[in-house]
Amino acid sequence: MKEEFIFTIRHVIERGARLYGKKTALALAGSDPADAISFSSVLQQANAFASHLISQGIGTSDKVALLGDSQPNWPIAYFGIISVGAVAVPLLPDFSKKEIHTILAHSGAKVLVVSSKLANKSVQFITDQDHAVYRLDDLFFVPKKACQTFVETEAFGSLPGVDTMKTKVNLEKISQSTPQENDLASIIYTSGTTGASKGVMLSHKNITSNAYACRKQFVSLRPGDIMLSILPLSHSYEFTIGLILPMIQGCEVHYLGKAPAASILLPLLKKVRPHVMLSVPLLIEKIYKSSVLPKISSNKKIARLYLKPFMRKFINRTIGRKLKQTFGGRLKFFGVGGAALDPNVEQFLKEARFPYAIGYGLTETAPLLAGAGPKQTKVGTTGYVLNNVELRIVSSEQNGDVGEIQARGPNIMQGYYLNEDLTNEVFTDDRWFKTGDLGSISKGRLSIRGRLKTMILGPGGENIYPELIEMLINNHQYVEESLVVENGGGLAAMIKLNLEAMAENLMTTVGDVKDDAVKYLAKIREEVNRDLGIFSRISSVHLQDEPFERTPTLKIKRYLYNLKEKLIHPNSHKDSDSTLPQN
Repeated sequence: MKEEFIFTIRHVIERGARLYGKKTALALAGSDPADAISFSSVLQQANAFASHLISQGIGTSDKVALLGDSQPNWPIAYFGIISVGAVAVPLLPDFSKKEIHTILAHSGAKVLVVSSKLANKSVQFITDQDHAVYRLDDLFFVPKKACQTFVETEAFGSLPGVDTMKTKVNLEKISQSTPQENDLASIIYTSGTTGASKGVMLSHKNITSNAYACRKQFVSLRPGDIMLSILPLSHSYEFTIGLILPMIQGCEVHYLGKAPAASILLPLLKKVRPHVMLSVPLLIEKIYKSSVLPKISSNKKIARLYLKPFMRKFINRTIGRKLKQTFGGRLKFFGVGGAALDPNVEQFLKEARFPYAIGYGLTETAPLLAGAGPKQTKVGTTGYVLNNVELRIVSSEQNGDVGEIQARGPNIMQGYYLNEDLTNEVFTDDRWFKTGDLGSISKGRLSIRGRLKTMILGPGGENIYPELIEMLINNHQYVEESLVVENGGGLAAMIKLNLEAMAENLMTTVGDVKDDAVKYLAKIREEVNRDLGIFSRISSVHLQDEPFERTPTLKIKRYLYNLKEKLIHPNSHKDSDSTLPQN
């Protein structure tokens, strides 16, 4: 008999309590197993938090902001918020104080649930008499009088409060507030590569239908499987695929409770031994560049053998076995999403038989549109369209098979909060969502070419995709990251090098290595241009001293580096294509 699934988040937690009961749902990685939260307890604690919100007059359509690193109390608070028909406004921990203030004001939030660690980013809201405040660390309600005394971050954790977990549960009022499938569940503010934040409105059905469709198409999760969560829950990717999907399938989610630094992550991987992880490409690319490549290049014999395809695959497979042990030895699904994965890194993962998976989507699509599980991946392609989603490619005759990816399905957002003009802008007349991404579909597989807004028009009308050029640049040994932009009719590459590694290799100091860096950049330009068509070739290269500014989802904020309008060109030597910023 086919299960009747109601597409609300409230149904997900009620169903979890019914089907999985005392099985672990949420835990802090490395903590005492006795402190884990069962599926039944998730529902009980969500009900207690919801009942306290009701006592404060919070109900249908009220906005409740949630600011804190991922930890077990984060989902409990979220589930309590939506259980009273209120709308959760998750805030990315990396948002600046100004961004948080703007979002709290724009969303009209009446309540803030905030961790002690991040309370200093919202002092004005916390001390304002018109708002209610809860402490995420212990799920205490902090009375207004106590909030008035808050000055420093450390003090917030010790403010007196009321334990919401001891609230008498009011099931009658909770049942009266039960959300429907098309009710608004979240407003997620994105800080994109092109500038201003937008409040993406996602309904209960948007989120739950997306998670439900993923159950078997890309990975088969079983009750008791362990997921290690290392990304912010305020990101739709981690929330939908890293929380709602495991809740549906009866899996355990273990949280780091802090940023995923290598010193913290590596010991916990061995202790938790996860079956599933989600990541952005930057993490696995760093592992490849800092651990895998040096092992190959430092041994001349291995480096020579690595040039032969058969031996390369053998070496990669050997490294892959060790890499899987580093991740605990049980990993069956390592999801990569949020940005394009470097093709060289992907080739290594494929040949290493590392169980990586690819996902593509946007916050506006809750988020997944297409992907490939570990047995479905093909280097250079994203994968297959999600079962309950439709995609189409809208291209002009000039672009051929490449065009904008447009989507339709139950996961497509309701619109941008309080921004009807922008909402109308991203939907076609026949209500397809315009992703702003360029791609093509061949043999059922989607391939991403780049962003429509970042595509550069060549002198002869050619379409130039800077992301593809950046991938070629990033493959060079000492390159940490790069950005390709327009510059006076040509293309300029801004390149951040690992000068410490270069200095160590050349047995010199970081200060002295900059002259070598200029020559190295010129060499990169020469080698990259050999692999590019005439219209895509780089005309100048520039050393980027500081790391590029990134969005909270680790994409470079391209709009901050517009060389087309403002080119820093301090080196006046006309015969040099490589320039160094000078003070």
